Amino acid sequence: MAPKNGQPVRILVADDHETVRKGIVMILSSRIKIGECGEAADGLEAIEKAQELEPDLIVLDITMPKLGGFEAAREIRKLYPRMPILFLSMHEGKHIVESAKAIPVQGFVMKNQVGQTLLDAVGALLSGRTFFSGLE
Repeated sequence: MAPKNGQPVRILVADDHETVRKGIVMILSSRIKIGECGEAADGLEAIEKAQELEPDLIVLDITMPKLGGFEAAREIRKLYPRMPILFLSMHEGKHIVESAKAIPVQGFVMKNQVGQTLLDAVGALLSGRTFFSGLE
């Protein structure tokens, strides 16, 4: 699973829990050729790292310190209107998904479904599609 040009993928993973970040990177690197992988522990750092790395994909937790995922995604969206953003959250509900789509982000995966759906979601976003899972 890689961008159509076959080049390694640049990914940014933003989550305030280091174990979650490392786990996501491990899952992704098992199936994706990663060239660079940035990590951020809060929303402000996610914006800074997005500017430094200009990743092909951002995996962004919604609940983070300093600046939450929604606010960080809005700022990133202003800087990079087409950069794919995949939200991860332990929170579910139609209102959260609707708020995410309004930013807009291209995907949403519940943290309790990461093992089952993360690779599918990332593949969809890297292929220019959207992916919203587990939200019914």
